[in-house]
Amino acid sequence: MAIIVNLDVMMAKRKMSLNELSEKVDLTLSNLSILKTGKAKAVRFSTLEAICKALNCQPGDILEYVEE
Repeated sequence: MAIIVNLDVMMAKRKMSLNELSEKVDLTLSNLSILKTGKAKAVRFSTLEAICKALNCQPGDILEYVEE
């Protein structure tokens, strides 16, 4: 699967640390880190919504499809 997670890019644009985002979206650091590094196999819409709200962005800003 060629879904790229650009969470680290959006966090950098918003000058937000992993700790700060973790508190805002109520996710553990380890779960957020798994998502950030692209190792997650799935993401709940509620989690994606919370991340988008915290970072003031769209899902397409975080997730990207790249054809292999």
